[in-house]
Formats: sequence, C-alpha cells, structure tokens
Amino acid sequence: MSGSSSAPPADELSAVTLTDSAAAGVAEAEFSQRVLIRSIIRRPDGGAGLAGQRVRVGGWVKKGRKQRAIAFLEVNDGSCDANLQVLVDAELVTTLGEVTVAQIVPTGTCVHVEGTLKVPPEGTVQRIELNVEKVLDLGTVNAAKYPLPKTKLSLEFIRDYVHLRPRTNAISAIARIRNALAYATHTFFQKHGFLYVHTPIITTSDCEGAGEMFQVTTLINDAEKLEKELTKIPADLEAAKILAKDKGEIVAQLKSAKASDAEISAAVSELKIAKENLKKLEEKSKLKPGIPKKDGKIDYGQDFFARQAFLTVSGQLQVETYACALSSVYTFGPTFRAEHSHTTRHLAEFWMVEPEIAFADIQDDMNCAEAFVKFLCQWLLDNCRDDMEFMVEKFDKNAIDRLEMVAATGFVRLSYTDAVAILEEASKEVNFENKVEWGIDLASEHERYLTEVKYKKPVIVYNYPKGIKAFYMKVNADNKTVAAMDVLVPKVGELIGGSQREERYEVIRDRILEMGLPLEPYEWYLDLRRFGTVKHSGFGLGFERMILFATGIDNIRDVIPFPRYPGRADL
Repeated sequence: MSGSSSAPPADELSAVTLTDSAAAGVAEAEFSQRVLIRSIIRRPDGGAGLAGQRVRVGGWVKKGRKQRAIAFLEVNDGSCDANLQVLVDAELVTTLGEVTVAQIVPTGTCVHVEGTLKVPPEGTVQRIELNVEKVLDLGTVNAAKYPLPKTKLSLEFIRDYVHLRPRTNAISAIARIRNALAYATHTFFQKHGFLYVHTPIITTSDCEGAGEMFQVTTLINDAEKLEKELTKIPADLEAAKILAKDKGEIVAQLKSAKASDAEISAAVSELKIAKENLKKLEEKSKLKPGIPKKDGKIDYGQDFFARQAFLTVSGQLQVETYACALSSVYTFGPTFRAEHSHTTRHLAEFWMVEPEIAFADIQDDMNCAEAFVKFLCQWLLDNCRDDMEFMVEKFDKNAIDRLEMVAATGFVRLSYTDAVAILEEASKEVNFENKVEWGIDLASEHERYLTEVKYKKPVIVYNYPKGIKAFYMKVNADNKTVAAMDVLVPKVGELIGGSQREERYEVIRDRILEMGLPLEPYEWYLDLRRFGTVKHSGFGLGFERMILFATGIDNIRDVIPFPRYPGRADL
C-alpha cells in the first residue's frame, strides 16, 4: 500500500484498521485473525484504556444469556483464565442465515466476531467489553447434548471427555502451567550450555531392569495376517495347480505342432512363472498359524527389528552416549511403564527431563537438580501468576507459598542412613504404614514426613543401599551404598531421582550380572566404559510430578493432556 496513491480494497482497509490498533496497545495475534483476550483484559487497567479500539476476537462461550434482543456472552480463547464480555445484537446473528440469538448463548459455542471495545456501565465487574458489529463465524452447539455444562464439574468427571476437557477452566490453566514449565526447562538447560538430544522412544535396553515395559512387535499383526491368508491357500493352491497343468499342456501342444521358437519360448516362460507361483503357495501352505517359534521360544528374529524391542522407560542410557562426547546434554520426552498401578501418582505414559553431565560427581548432580527445581518455581511465579492464583483459589491455598518457599530456600541434604535414623526415631510417635529399617526403599509417607513435618522444605537424600538401586549407579567405597540421590519435595515426595554413574568397566559389568540381566543388550553401554571412560552424573525429573507439586492437583491423570493408565488410552 505504501508508494501507491490508489485506495486499498475494503478487506485491506479492515486489516489496516485492526493493525493500527496495535499502536494503541493491542495487537492481533500472529498467524491468526484475532486479538488475544489476554492482551485486552490482562492489562494493568483491565483493558479500559483500549476503549474505542476496533478488534477481532475468537473464542468459546463459557456462559451466555439472552436479554431482550441482546446476547451477553462470556468468551474465553485459552490465552488466560479470564473471560471477555461480548455483546451481540440479534440483528447481527440473522446475517448468518437460519441462526437465532438462542443458538449463540449455549456454553461451548465458538464465536469469531469483530467490534469495538467499550467501557461498560458503572457498577459492573468488567472493565471493558466488546460490542460486536460483525459476526465473522459461528460454531453452534446442541445444548441438550453438550456434555460439559456451565455448572461446576469434577476433574474425575471430565476425564471421560478428554477431547473436550481443555475447555474447562481447570484443565486450560494446567495446560498453560505445563507449557510454562516446559519452556522453563529448555530455558534453564540452554542457559547453562546443555545440548538438547532426542533419544529413542523404541529401545532394546531396559534402563531400570524391572521388566515393566511395553513391547513393540509386529509378530501379532503378521500372525493374524498369515492366518487370514492360510484360509485362502487351499483354493489358491488348487487354482495354481490347474494353471500350471494348463500351461504345461500348451507347451506340449506347441512343440507337437512344431510351432516357432518364439511361440514355444513365450509359452515356456508362462509355464515357468506358473510353476514358481505354485511352489510359493506350496511352501506357504506348510506354514503353521500363530506366532513363529524357534526351539520352543518366540522367534524374534522374524520380528520387525529382528529382536525384542520396547517403549523406553528412560532416555538416560542413550543420552549418556552424547554426554560422553558433548559433555553437557539433556533429553526431554515421553517414557512408558507397563505397571498395573491405579494410584494417583502413576501413569503408563509420562514425560521425563533427563540431563547428563560429564566430569561431574554426585555433588555436582545435586547442585544442578536443586538449581533446576528452584528455577522452575521462580519461573511460574514470574510468568504464570494468574494461573497460579486460580490454583490457589480452586485447589490448593498453599500453592504459591510453596513455590516461593522452594525458590528461596536451600535444600536440606542428608544421607540415606541419617534419613532412616530420623524416621526410626519418628516411628516411635508416628504410625507409618511401612516399617522403617535400613535397606528399604523410602515410601511416599516417609518422604513426605521428611519434607512436610521434619524440615518443612525440600530434602535431598543421597547414598542409598546398593541393593535397591539400578545397576548403573556408582558403587561407593563402603560397597554397601551407591552414589544415588533423590530430591524430595512437599506434597508429592520424590520429584527427582539421580546418581553418579558407574564408570568402572569391571564394576558395572559385575553389577549387570548380579541383577540377572544379560550382557549382550548392554555391550554398547559397556563400550562407554571401555573407550575413553569419564566420570559423569545425571538425574530424571518426573515432569507430571513437577506439575502436581506446583499446582496442588491431587491426581497425576489431570496434569497430562491425554492420560494413559490401565484400561484407558482414549484418543
């Protein structure tokens, strides 16, 4: 438009009007024909200073009512927890065709409108509202069938509508908090010189050695396909025999008739093809239905990867290969565990943040873990205050206080042996369900006692018994403990588990054998100890547990967009 004296088209004029509004303090979202509701009502003046600005807004109706010929809508677009009041005149609705005002007010209706922001009459809660002058688009709802009414809904209830639950205030707030924590995670590690590495989701290594892994295989599909094919074999085989016989007779006839060499050659070629096809069908007819076996065991040599494969329980082992070349790395992705658990702390699919640091011991590991958790807490306080205030109001009155405490407080550090001694003393007065004695894996009640009762702050417990930890953790000089550490926090207990890795070849080889694991799948891992070994450490933070800790939500199924647990894998 610049450099031209001709007037722009009407649609460009509209764009100019809306774009010019940016100069007055509100800009259209990039790649979207709308202004974010957050940019209007989350201003210090609540949006009042934008009165007179013409904007486009898109969102979903949270509440709606009809008063005379006006529809009063509370519209939310997911950019924040608050709604914008939108007023739509009945005459505007009729421009859409056979649509009435009654069809625009139901909860769940999607509206895309254009209008002017105005200050509402005195005495109203809103500081600004939108008087609609043009309805650009409308997605209606059958109110009688819409499963999420405007009444208060429990988190448990909306799990049955996982495809619609992001429209609720709670799940949308959790989604924004989750997004902020993910962004903060990358910010922290990138700021400290870590390289982001994508580790495989399909693996042949069991990091934890527990065997609770989802298997990845095509053998079942292949077996079902073969079973269907075998039912057709008799008919196909009989037809192939007849065809081969017919082709043979044709060759014989041509030779008898002393046909040309070209004719005989062509017929022989067809006979050869028919015989080859017959041979293949005869071989296939000998196959047995079901999963292939060899020496009485499943023959994984015929599987897709020619060996057993699983969904990963951790990217740690693989990311260690990059730590042993690039020094400071991290992976952040989905992990899986086939554990038949229905507790509020377990999922079959969950996300882990796993940094790995070369030339670092257990102390460095603890320092990194503490700094990371503090950074995440401060990030939410600085960037998600509105959503955290919503959590305080609706779910946990201590959520913000807890974040502030963790962000500003040094973590307690004590050995496993000292922690057990404290718990044994406490058990004289506290009735723990799980007996306390040296050698046990601390239960959630023990972890929460240390963080919520004894110290009232995060606690890092280190040097755990060798017998309860994974094979890759460095064995200490006492040969009884390993250089492992867990970061325990109020509300959830264990948030992080980590260790200094065992870099000594003979020691880690013996540990693998002690735990009854085969050496062959870990030969590549042992190579890291054979070739240029290095002291290194790392940890894993359960991402959903961090969200539980931050929000105060009770069930882990409510802090992941699409929860997977025994019996449920919706969508």
